[in-house]
Amino acid sequence: MDGNLKKMVTKLNDKVAYELPLGEQLLPLNELIGQPLTLSYGGEINCIHCHRKSKKSFAQGYCYPCFAKLAQCDLCIMKPEQCHYAAGTCREPEWGEQFCMQDHIVYLANSSGLKVGITRHTQIPTRWIDQGATQALPIFRVKTRLQSGQIEVILKQHVADKTDWRKMLKGMAEEKDLLAERDRLLAECSDEIEALSSEQAEGDIEFLAEAEVVNIEFPVLEYPEKVKSLNFDKTAEISGVLKGIKGQYLILDCGVLNIRKFGGYRIAVEAG
Repeated sequence: MDGNLKKMVTKLNDKVAYELPLGEQLLPLNELIGQPLTLSYGGEINCIHCHRKSKKSFAQGYCYPCFAKLAQCDLCIMKPEQCHYAAGTCREPEWGEQFCMQDHIVYLANSSGLKVGITRHTQIPTRWIDQGATQALPIFRVKTRLQSGQIEVILKQHVADKTDWRKMLKGMAEEKDLLAERDRLLAECSDEIEALSSEQAEGDIEFLAEAEVVNIEFPVLEYPEKVKSLNFDKTAEISGVLKGIKGQYLILDCGVLNIRKFGGYRIAVEAG
C-alpha cells in the first residue's frame, strides 16, 4: 500500500485506535503492533492542500506558496492570542470565520506533565490524543480562538503550554489530580480571568464546572529507553518492529517516527 501521508486518524475506544492515511486509503495500525513494518520514501512530496509537487514540505505538509498564503499556516494559529481578524488583515477572512469564530475549549492535559492547551470544540478528544495525553480536563468553553488564546496566555504563566515529546514517548505520565490542579490555577489567576471576562460579551467565556477528567490509553507494547528520532530526509527506508503508537508517533524497535512531520510525503508501507 502506498500514498501521500497525512496525520493519523484516531478514535478513542478502550485504547486509542489508529489508522494511517496513504492517499485515499486508510491502513489500520493497531493490528500491526508487534509485527515488522517497513516504510519507504521514494522522493516525492505533494502539498496536502493543493497537491502540487514540492521539493520541500513546510509546516507539516504544505508547499511554500500555500504556506505563505493560507490562513491555517499563519503565525496566529500557533499563537492564537495574536489573532488579527478584527484588524481586517486575516489572510482568508472566510476561513477565519469558519474555523476561528467558533467555540474553542481551554483545557488541562497530562502528556509529559501538566500543560494547558486550546482546541476547537470539534477536536475533542482528537487534540489530546495527538499530544499523547493520558489525562485531560476541559476548563473553559469560549466563542472564539482569540479568547481561548487570551486565557491560555494567563494560565501558562503558572503551567507549561508545551509537551516534551521525548519524555512523552518514554512512558506513561505520572497521574495528576487535574481537578485540584484546575482549582489551584484558577485561584492563582482569578483576577486576570475576571478582568478578561468583564471585557467580553455575556456568555462568551463559560467555566465548565461539571467537566470530568478523560483518561486515554495508548496501544503500546513497549516504550523505548532512549528516544531516537527517525527521518525520511536522512533515511529513505525505515524498517523495524512496531512496538506501539502514541500521539502522532510510531514507536519502532529502531526509533520513533513523527508521522505528522512528514505530511505530503509519498510513502509505501509493507507489513509483516
